[in-house]
Amino acid sequence: MNRLRRKYQDEVRPALKKELGYKNVHQIPNIEKIVINSGVGRAVSDAKHLEMVTGTIRKVTGQSPVTTVAKNSIAGFKLREGNKIGVMVTLRGERMYSFLDRLVALVLPRIRDFRGISVKACDAQGNYSIGLNDQSVFPELTFEETSNRHGIQVNIVTTAQSPEESKRLLELMGFPFQRSS
Repeated sequence: MNRLRRKYQDEVRPALKKELGYKNVHQIPNIEKIVINSGVGRAVSDAKHLEMVTGTIRKVTGQSPVTTVAKNSIAGFKLREGNKIGVMVTLRGERMYSFLDRLVALVLPRIRDFRGISVKACDAQGNYSIGLNDQSVFPELTFEETSNRHGIQVNIVTTAQSPEESKRLLELMGFPFQRSS
């Protein structure tokens, strides 16, 4: 069992049950899945860029990503319906906890001038989103694989009923939130 999953089972779950006053174990918020996206607008003119981003996401997540296609044509962006414009992967179970553990312990502290993640990035349903400008913060990638920079969007989908519950869940899991001054 993953270290973060064990922490959730042994520490976070009982603490949330006590804090939020839940009687039923199924009411306690947990992390359902993680969706990782990378938009590749340059793929319209450069097909090799899409392959490079696919390889990066595959190496970072340990799972092969799905290519996303444009639903509409937009002349201003030279985009046609059906063009490949991004990649995405959905993580669940052990892979999800493994990725989350690496994200919290290794990746976020490696970001330049990192002062914590934003408290305001939770939506009304209790999901949390993190945007990374550069993929070079992942230790799995070599220098050659990080020569063409691209962003990565990490969406953490929780079963929390409110942003406050979601923030508390992630806080207890070890996420480094910004200190309010």
